[in-house]
Amino acid sequence: QVQLVESGGGLVQPGGSLRLSCTPSGISSNFNVMGWYRQAPVKTREAVALITHGRTTTYVDSVKGRFTISRDNANNTVYLQMNSLKPEDTAVYYCNAALGTTVFWGQGTQVTVSS
Repeated sequence: QVQLVESGGGLVQPGGSLRLSCTPSGISSNFNVMGWYRQAPVKTREAVALITHGRTTTYVDSVKGRFTISRDNANNTVYLQMNSLKPEDTAVYYCNAALGTTVFWGQGTQVTVSS
């Protein structure tokens, strides 16, 4: 059974930084696309950043210049470096990975930006 395990969430003050990690278990194939989504209370889930196996990246406009997605293909791991965090970044962040037409989700990690 494939599982995506996220880590790195927590409470941080505005302007601070966090680094999220997502490591899969139960699979040895490289995912085509990996990414991070987030869902804030009473809002729909949105794609924050995506990265292909060839390391082409896309970002939602609200995080451009502040967040950086990267991946380690040798370990099938994806990271999200979040800098200059704002209160509006507060959400549950979910790791997402696609292998062909099959999509996997992590359980989510809470990120709270508050003073």
